[in-house]
Amino acid sequence: MSNLRPVVRPHRLRCLALLGCLLATVPLPAEEPVVRLAPIPAVAGRDDRVDPMRPARLSASERERLYEQAARDAEHLEQQGRQLRRLMQLIRPTVVHIDATKPLQRPRNGKATEDETGSGVIAKVAGRTVVLTNRHVVNRAELDAIAVRLDDGREVKPRRLWSDAGTDIAVLELAGDDLQTARLAEGDRLEIGDTVLAIGSPFGLAHSVTLGIVSAKGRRDLELGQGTVKFQDFIQTDAAINPGNSGGPLVNLRGEVVGINTCIASNSGGNEGIGFAIPMPMVLFVARQLVENGSVSRGYLGVTLDKEFSPRAAGQLGMVRPVGARVVAVTPGAPADTAGIRGDDVILEYDGTPVEDDDHLMSLVSMTPADRTVDVVLFRNRQRVPLRIPVASRSSFE
Repeated sequence: MSNLRPVVRPHRLRCLALLGCLLATVPLPAEEPVVRLAPIPAVAGRDDRVDPMRPARLSASERERLYEQAARDAEHLEQQGRQLRRLMQLIRPTVVHIDATKPLQRPRNGKATEDETGSGVIAKVAGRTVVLTNRHVVNRAELDAIAVRLDDGREVKPRRLWSDAGTDIAVLELAGDDLQTARLAEGDRLEIGDTVLAIGSPFGLAHSVTLGIVSAKGRRDLELGQGTVKFQDFIQTDAAINPGNSGGPLVNLRGEVVGINTCIASNSGGNEGIGFAIPMPMVLFVARQLVENGSVSRGYLGVTLDKEFSPRAAGQLGMVRPVGARVVAVTPGAPADTAGIRGDDVILEYDGTPVEDDDHLMSLVSMTPADRTVDVVLFRNRQRVPLRIPVASRSSFE
């Protein structure tokens, strides 16, 4: 049965009396001093008004102390700013603006040519001074229709042009001993979360700089152009990239070029925080071959891969989840056939690198020099099977 009773007024009076007795027996804290509100100067004959905010305002000495504290704290942030300014002193002279006049594939309204602008970065590749940029910036343009504008205002013409459709990389050779070159990052030390700068000519505004981070790595399924960019391993960044940035450098905090800005994902046509850059290992693999040989030789295994490798298919093979690249078919006489790879094998590792999916394997093989032997680990009959495969040249089979 409930112990609650209806509350009536007499009970309320007794409770208040009891509360008064209790309060009388408890020592109360000392009364806080009353803050007197300072009157503001008399206005129009009235001097009895007060400013209710006056007690919360800082005195002159308190404001001075806060300024000193702000200056000390700002020193840490200003160190970052000084580093960015140093980077710009290093990188800016190496970044170029590119103008290219191209014939229209389908002339319209009496116009037979179109102008395209982009960016590039001066570097030393295979002992030559070149500009690294994107193929789509200069594709279809004649050498004398390409103008490279330097940081000091000079405009030069390239001596030679090489390009690779499979990666959207182009290399322009320049003449001149006084050209400053950028430092290119060797290897792949870039990590997600690293701070990077994108430099280029967005909307024709030369040498614009934006700051961001590496948002992701290994983006390999982008639909670019007419599908000619087969070999992808893009860096994703939120550093602002816009039309005109194509071919410009993506730079780390050491001043090293870690990628070539190439494209954006956008519904509006402008920056929406998703930009993509070709990583420097891929750029150098292609650029060195273009300069030395005039073309790019890529590795070839001779396997057809499952682009829809599903959890169900992985389960049927005895795998907990789909990982690696599942082989659907093998080209007769190709290196994979010679090494004994067969359908339903899953390639887990290639040359010591864990394989994420079919696009990843394709990227790894494409950057393998021909006539090299690599170690491969397969998943077959619920076991890991090591193999050694001699890599052939793609041009010998395509």
